[in-house]
Amino acid sequence: MQDHPQIVWQDESGATHSARWRSESGSPPPRRVVLADDQTPADLAYRLACEGTALLYRGDFHNAKQLLQAMARRIDRKPRRPAKPGAAKSATETFHLHRQAQAQRARVLGMLLLPFDADHGLPLRRAPDVRQACMEAYGAADEPYVASLRELLGLIGAHEWRKKGVPVAALGAAIHPHYGVFSPVRGEYVDLVAQAPLPAALAGDATAFDVGTGTGVIAAVLARRGVAHIVATDQDPRALACASENIARLGYAGQVEVVQADMFPEGRAALVVCNPPWVPARPSSPVEYAVYDPDSRMLHAFLGGLAAHLAPGGEGWLILSDLAEHLGLRTREELLAAIDAGGLQVLGRLDARPRHGKASDAEDPLHTARAAEVTSLWRLAAR
Repeated sequence: MQDHPQIVWQDESGATHSARWRSESGSPPPRRVVLADDQTPADLAYRLACEGTALLYRGDFHNAKQLLQAMARRIDRKPRRPAKPGAAKSATETFHLHRQAQAQRARVLGMLLLPFDADHGLPLRRAPDVRQACMEAYGAADEPYVASLRELLGLIGAHEWRKKGVPVAALGAAIHPHYGVFSPVRGEYVDLVAQAPLPAALAGDATAFDVGTGTGVIAAVLARRGVAHIVATDQDPRALACASENIARLGYAGQVEVVQADMFPEGRAALVVCNPPWVPARPSSPVEYAVYDPDSRMLHAFLGGLAAHLAPGGEGWLILSDLAEHLGLRTREELLAAIDAGGLQVLGRLDARPRHGKASDAEDPLHTARAAEVTSLWRLAAR
């Protein structure tokens, strides 16, 4: 834990204490820390957090959760400024304002901190055993540290998903996502991979590439469809471990080879599949790189390098939502121009409508864009 900075606080007697600071989101350690307990009023906690003062909680774990929920209610009920007449916001402005509000909410709620023992244990009354959840995200610890309660709840949630798994209809089985690896909760893109016609060049023992495999779900679907040899790549150690574990659990280790690579592996393949992050915006934490692709870097890297990695008669499958187009962050013309610049042609496209809850939630700030969203599998070939 030597790479982690320290936070400092004083106890009731004025004695100074310090501990390592942990933050998976990359948040800097708070400059000012005060103690909080079961008697701390929610209004005071909220005001201090808004001012940038963190609260190190010592007391009952369930009371700490209730305090966090009370702080969240105060954020969510904060009145919005009325829009000026004629000042209707564009979809792009709405998106950026929504992201700013999310970041501010996360910053304030991230100010409620918990102390952890060197074995990831919580020295609070009625605290659950969170050691395994923390070990999966943080790795081994060798000294006490401090982290936010909000982040801990995210770690616990990720641990439960890892244990239970996410059912994937196209596999007839579950995928078990690791912390920090994008979960296949949106099944429409997986269904497209299961339904698209396999290229004739993939017959026999031909190879397929799954670029940016994540949990390994796409590689597993291809293996279930009978593809003899699949090379699944990723550069994130968490994703590589997650994909390897899922592939082995599903019984496809004989067909799927998981390798560390930035984009493409060596050689050419009869089928190259990529599901890059869909939104060209800057992620606010490392975990968000699965959703946000700054300047569409991964998308352009795939389209720019695909032709050189396709075997004769091979196809590239680009799986991409058009949400960015509805948000004004990328145009369809820009996408088609990138395809053309890569020396590629479009053979066909399969579309699917989203099935997740936000697509039908009229209260969601991005509802208009989400309701119009279409996820597509673009079948590409070298010109």
